[in-house]
Amino acid sequence: MHDIYSSPLAERYASRAMLELWSPRTRYGLWRRLWLALAEAEKQLGVPIPDLAIEQMRANLDSIDFDAVAAYERRFRHDVMAHMHAFGDAAPAAKPLIHLGATSAYLTDNGDLILMRRGMHLLRGRIIAVLRSLAAFAAQWKDEPTLGYTHLQPAQLTTVGKRATLWMQDLLLDLHDLDVRVATLPLRGVKGTTGTQASFLEIFNGDHAKVRELDRLVTAAMGFPTSIAVTGQTYTRKLDASILSIVAGIAASAAKFAGDIRMLQSFGEIEEPFEAEQVGSSAMAYKRNPMRSERITALSRFVLSLEPNANQTHAAQFFERTLDDSANRRLVIPESFLAVEAILLLTANVTSGLEVRRNRIAQRVSAELPFMATERLIVRAVRNGTDRQEAHEIIRRHSVAASKAMHDGAASNDLLDRLARDLALGLSRDEIDDATDARSFVGRAPEQVDEFLSEILRPALAGSEEAPSEGTEIRV
Repeated sequence: MHDIYSSPLAERYASRAMLELWSPRTRYGLWRRLWLALAEAEKQLGVPIPDLAIEQMRANLDSIDFDAVAAYERRFRHDVMAHMHAFGDAAPAAKPLIHLGATSAYLTDNGDLILMRRGMHLLRGRIIAVLRSLAAFAAQWKDEPTLGYTHLQPAQLTTVGKRATLWMQDLLLDLHDLDVRVATLPLRGVKGTTGTQASFLEIFNGDHAKVRELDRLVTAAMGFPTSIAVTGQTYTRKLDASILSIVAGIAASAAKFAGDIRMLQSFGEIEEPFEAEQVGSSAMAYKRNPMRSERITALSRFVLSLEPNANQTHAAQFFERTLDDSANRRLVIPESFLAVEAILLLTANVTSGLEVRRNRIAQRVSAELPFMATERLIVRAVRNGTDRQEAHEIIRRHSVAASKAMHDGAASNDLLDRLARDLALGLSRDEIDDATDARSFVGRAPEQVDEFLSEILRPALAGSEEAPSEGTEIRV
């Protein structure tokens, strides 16, 4: 295994559940189930398929002889024909009737839609895990004042918990998009070589009702509420683009979160988990790098680069289909799902172990809050009888001096001390301190956290289950 290339997504990042989903055994087991569903529906509608054929097909859905398949594919240079012959060997009574009326896209397209829907279910569980850990974090830190940032510059205060609701809101929007896509995703169904169902019309001697019923029966057997109304040989690749847009949206939300954590860690305010013997740098032993968040960013960039690919593929599908989508989709679709699941596993790991440095946060708040409080101090000075313009000038002058002192290396912002000593302002030290209590600058942030968790998040997650972690190791 060390002599040939293996995808890092398989080796380092994705879970066993997602790897099994996109495995050859799962994919080709689905093909056999699709063949069985087609034969059972055709038999129900009057095609003379022996009971023994159905029994043998059902008994061999997962007993795939991959060596035999490989031998057949070397002969036929066609993967569907190879699997068809191998299935026929395992179910000889069915061999003359397997794939009756179907085209390769019956297997490949229906199979891909089933796999993508299952993949979205798995991603949903991973999102739930992240949301629940963030909810606990937000509730714990809803009252903790912290600097807000606009344009990457210190702005009015928010709270640590309120910021976490912004991360959650993005993921809730992704969850909604995911749920809508899963609920409305159609199967390709039974449409024939160019989508006209001509072969099935021939099988049923021109009976249009039976052809429509065949499509309905197979669709229901595969667990879908509906099939797409019309296709060429393949379903429109716009469905792929729609799904990968949602998958990429999840990656973007995670990247936004990871970027914030990376900056907060550089400020010393919040740090991602760091294990007892973890090494941050091979050279700089003191380093504690945000490696998990950086990996989220890296994998997200990869996923976001794949999203445009799906629309480009859709745009190049001339008439009823071309085959330049096939090799491309074999790479892009599974890799997108594997990478996003890895992103969510990392994100859940980070969110469940965030370390908040309250003293550092308070230190950074105290360095900026005096400037933010100046408008409030002017109002209170005027209330005490000081001329507004005079109060403004006093505060302006001391603000410039305090700012210069900080730039010249002062250990802290002494603006409040300067103002308290200036009797012309007309404010006592107690009045100044009361006006600059950090908790009075966070607005409704704590209440917004409570409202978001109770009114938005809790109903959205009601009855939802997390995907099992299965002890997946987080590789950093």
